[in-house]
Amino acid sequence: MDINYIPGSYSSDLDLQHLRVLDVLLRERSLTRAAKVIDVTQPALSKTLAHLRRYFDDPLFVRVSHRMEPTPKALALAKPVRTVLEQVRALRGEHVAFDPRVSTRIFQFCVVDAGVIKLLPPLLKRVGKEAPHVRLRVVQLDGEHVESWLETGTIDFAMGAFPGFLKGIRRQYLWTEEYVSVVNRGHPRLSRTPSLREFCAEPHVLVSTFGTGHAHRLAERAVESAIPAGNIICRVPIFIAAAVIAKHTDAVATLPMSIATVLAEDLDLEIVRPPIKLPKIDIFQYWHNRFHRDPGNKWIRTVFSSLFRTGRAPVGRS
Repeated sequence: MDINYIPGSYSSDLDLQHLRVLDVLLRERSLTRAAKVIDVTQPALSKTLAHLRRYFDDPLFVRVSHRMEPTPKALALAKPVRTVLEQVRALRGEHVAFDPRVSTRIFQFCVVDAGVIKLLPPLLKRVGKEAPHVRLRVVQLDGEHVESWLETGTIDFAMGAFPGFLKGIRRQYLWTEEYVSVVNRGHPRLSRTPSLREFCAEPHVLVSTFGTGHAHRLAERAVESAIPAGNIICRVPIFIAAAVIAKHTDAVATLPMSIATVLAEDLDLEIVRPPIKLPKIDIFQYWHNRFHRDPGNKWIRTVFSSLFRTGRAPVGRS
């Protein structure tokens, strides 16, 4: 960092967390979004920003409409701050050993709730044996922030199907997800192989992942196009909620097969083969190129691959 940017009288008052806050604010241009990325309260973030303003003797950001626009000095700081943070991350990745047997690291990742139900039970058993002090934290999926969270290291990786990710995000194929429907056991009208007319005549609860960037949106649209609008009685943001509604009503819920098979057993549901064309979705794990060589990140990716990868990606997909 250019020493001309930092007043000498404050040279001992800045730490890496301050630099990280500045870096995230430069990306997000919003206190609310930045607080979510860093996982702190907005008042705490405002306090840090006030410290940065005193330190650099500059407002750094000014409010323009609903955005916080950086001042010329903040823009001049962007590159040197990013350089410092990248060098620190490189030091951590290249020179700090990772031993799962003694590590107390907390790994954070994003996944839709279908993934939580499929992944966490076997994952926790495996981690408990190989890395008894490692802890896991699942972060609520937010399509607006996933890429910046990966880039800044806020999350270690993401799981799912995100075709819109940009350059710099690496991925590894895990499995291909198909869709089925579930209904309460002993449904008064539907068999396990209903006709199209019978299926479309029933009430349906639809899982909507709008705003997450997840490819489940393709399945959502397929159901929407087949079922009369009046028969879609409810939309919910999570898969397990749809299954619980199906359990206690006559509604049909269309879910990924991996979650449907688990919930059918746990909630005593019946699996129905939907007579409509639904997509097959390739599921990947994603991480940023910046953390590709980080030993801890490599370890947790290897654990996921060994547990959940089922063969190679279909031709034309990696």
